[in-house]
Amino acid sequence: MKKRASLHNLGCKVNAYETDVMAELLSSAGYEIVPFGEPADVVIINTCSVTNIADRKSRQMLHRARKQNPQALIVAAGCYVQTGGKDPDADICLGNNKKGELLRALEEKLDIVIDLKEGCGYEDMQLSRPAEHTRAFIKIQDGCNQFCSYCIIPFARGRVRSRRPSEILAEARKMASAGVKELVLTGIHISSYGYDLLYPEKRPMANAFAEEELLKLLSELDAIPGIERLRLSSLEPRIITPGFAEGLKGIPSLCPHFHLSLQSGSDAVLKRMNRHYDTADYARRVELLRKSFDDPAITTDIIVGFPGETEAEFKESLEFAERMGFYEMHIFKYSRRRGTVADRLPGQLSEAQKAERSDALEEVEKRMTADYRLRHIGKRGEVLCEEEKLINGTRYMTGHTREYLKLALQDSAALPGELCEVTIGEALSEDFLRGIE
Repeated sequence: MKKRASLHNLGCKVNAYETDVMAELLSSAGYEIVPFGEPADVVIINTCSVTNIADRKSRQMLHRARKQNPQALIVAAGCYVQTGGKDPDADICLGNNKKGELLRALEEKLDIVIDLKEGCGYEDMQLSRPAEHTRAFIKIQDGCNQFCSYCIIPFARGRVRSRRPSEILAEARKMASAGVKELVLTGIHISSYGYDLLYPEKRPMANAFAEEELLKLLSELDAIPGIERLRLSSLEPRIITPGFAEGLKGIPSLCPHFHLSLQSGSDAVLKRMNRHYDTADYARRVELLRKSFDDPAITTDIIVGFPGETEAEFKESLEFAERMGFYEMHIFKYSRRRGTVADRLPGQLSEAQKAERSDALEEVEKRMTADYRLRHIGKRGEVLCEEEKLINGTRYMTGHTREYLKLALQDSAALPGELCEVTIGEALSEDFLRGIE
């Protein structure tokens, strides 16, 4: 009988990509991949360590895996391994930049964890087939040199290292051959992509960008037959220069959907966060994108309750976010993380204070999201059909526009993977607008 393996992912899109690669490695070695929770010979938890809460969830999932499969080999992989050491429920530890050696670790019952602080090359990991039929994530770089005061990721992921363009393009062609229409470029800090390739003798610092390398990669991906859309994951605001914005505009398949992480709308808080820009600078970068694209979707991350955040500073943050008119905001309540500068800062706020501020910001987000969706009603838009869903008892084909608006098409003959030109209609639900063919 085939050995059985299950995998569970915690954390970001980079982790999700690497989990898919590990599943593919196991499948190619003859393992049957089964849903997490079913009996298995090997259970892999790809962990997260971005906050203390993420650490706790990683420990909980490892304990759950051990309880469900007491005889299985339990593998703890990823960021929690890099920052927290070996968990008592894990038989094998597999650090970042070593997930591609999963099969060797299993065969030799071997922990494989390296010190990422000293620098290392990009780990060759690639998918030969997409996890989804319509959209695929492609990892283009790893590591971060920003050292924001609240963040452990530079220690968990190491320094910036970029994947070679030839490898990215080869994987993209495989995805196109499999019918994928949209590629999402992801990484830990994709704005630093290519700096280490362009300047191999230099140690990338917090302001190390190579805009021309990212634009060149996008242009080469744009030329691949079958790839109709390119989408970028989170960008560093400072990479948005006039030249870069115009370069993005010149790539036909690039979706006008940009995630520029803000973290706070208070200059004093941004300084304590070590974010390397202020609100005026951030606003200029957003304006550059809005000049180059017709009403692009601008999304962001904001942390509430950062140490020392006063009522006045939170009000500044809330008002700045509203002035920016974001399409969506990912709102996080600050979570202390051992090993970071922010963990030692005075003025730690209570959970009740953080929750109150999060609720207030969510109300602002709801209004901004509604406003952005309303502006698109009546316009023509392109939807990438993805899956059928029941909405209010009626079956629709659903998908996303280039701006990442969710649309639902009733009585449509379109199949998943098809691109349809539609008129954007009124709201069907809190999430979906109607698409009229």
